[in-house]
This record gives sequence, C-alpha cells and structure tokens, in this order.
Amino acid sequence: MNTRFERTGPLTELTSYPQWAQDMVADCESTKQRVLDHQIWKMMTALQLDQESTHNFMAGLWPFIERFPAFMALNLLKTRYGRSAGDDKARRWLVRNIRVEQNHAEYWLNWAEGAGVPREQLLNEKPPHGTEGLTRWCEEVSAHGTLAAGMVATNYAIEGVTGEWSRMIHESETYRESFEPSIRAASLRWLHLHAAYDDVHPWEALDIVCTLMGEKPSAADVAHLGECIKRSYMSMVLLGDRCIKTCRHLWVASEAAA
Repeated sequence: MNTRFERTGPLTELTSYPQWAQDMVADCESTKQRVLDHQIWKMMTALQLDQESTHNFMAGLWPFIERFPAFMALNLLKTRYGRSAGDDKARRWLVRNIRVEQNHAEYWLNWAEGAGVPREQLLNEKPPHGTEGLTRWCEEVSAHGTLAAGMVATNYAIEGVTGEWSRMIHESETYRESFEPSIRAASLRWLHLHAAYDDVHPWEALDIVCTLMGEKPSAADVAHLGECIKRSYMSMVLLGDRCIKTCRHLWVASEAAA
C-alpha cells in the first residue's frame, strides 16, 4: 500500500523520513562502514599508495565517473511528468543535477594528472581488470531497475559514501600538500567539491525515493532497495580491494611494525 509521503522535518535528519527508510538505512550502515574503513583511504592519506595502485584507483573509477551523468539520464527516462509527485520531483532534480555533474569528469582527470596518472591513459586504455563491477552494476540498475532502485543505488548510496571518503582524503593536510602549489587547487577540485559539508544530494535523493515509495511500501520492495544500497557499497569495497592488491602486503607489514 502506497500512502503518500511528504517530508515535514529537516532534509538532512534521518528522523524526517518514514520508519521503513530509517530502518533500511540502519540495516545498511555496517556495509557502508566497510567502504569507509577500507585500507585504500588510509594508504592514500599516509602517502603509502604506490604508483601502480594509484593508477588502478584513478583508471578503475574513471569509467564510473565519466558515465555517472548517463546513469542519471537512464533514470530520467523512467519518469513521466504528472504521473506522481515522486515522478515530478525526480524529473526536476535529475534534469538540474545532470548539468551539475557535467564538469566532474574533467576535474577527475585533473586529479589523476596531479597524482601522476596521465589523462591519456584514462581516456585511451582499458581500465584495470577487476575494477568494472561498480560501473556495470550502476548501469544495470539505472537501465533496468525501478526509478527508486536506480536513484537509491547511485545518487543516495554511491554519492553519499563518496562524499564521506572524499572528505577523509581532503582533510588530510599531508595529502593536500603532496601536490605542488602551482597545481594543487586544480588537482584537488574534484575532492573539494565532493567533500563539501553542505552537500545535500544524497539526502535529496533519499527524499525522492521516499516520495516515490510512500509511507507504507511493501516489505519486499523495501528489502529490494536495501539490497541495491548494499550492492553499491560492496561494489566499491571490491574495487578498492582490486586497486591495492599489489601493495596491500606492504601496508599490512608497515602497520604491524608500527
């Protein structure tokens, strides 16, 4: 049964959303934490990520970064103006934010170049084997899932957790100062934008998903959305594993010594 949801509380407070959404987010929290606890962020901020792993990270995530506006466009195709309040809200939001995302690919290339990975490699070479899972999953759910599933997997789950790991890296003075002053601002622009404390995109996406689903969706539908969120998180965990495969043993050894 879909009873209409209209948020009355603050956008960025979880208690403003239906109980089913609060429970879903809580159920996914431990999987999200696996992303945030991943060794790759600690290695990066400690400047202990070797060049091969840095390349794997930049090149492995590049297809996802480049395709992200396309995932949003695939979800936009599912909307129909006037069909429901959720459709109308999703349509307006997706149209507006596809434009916001248009420059992020260039900012990612600038970050890669500042980190020593030439943009020509990202543009012209295949991504490292084993890093394709995140891109494939987001394209699959955006093309073939429901509108709610597509947005919860990409704009809520991935954008949300990306904002948090970006913040961890951007707050590292050691990492920021590893870039030459002449290129630092341009190289770190992608990180700066995604680490913004006032980034409300994931909350806006959750608001849209709740508007689409209503106050009392079926348990099966809620479970499906939760599985989509967890799959997004796990796809990022596995991508991180693949990126640091060649230097993980060095990090473990250094941590043991410390």
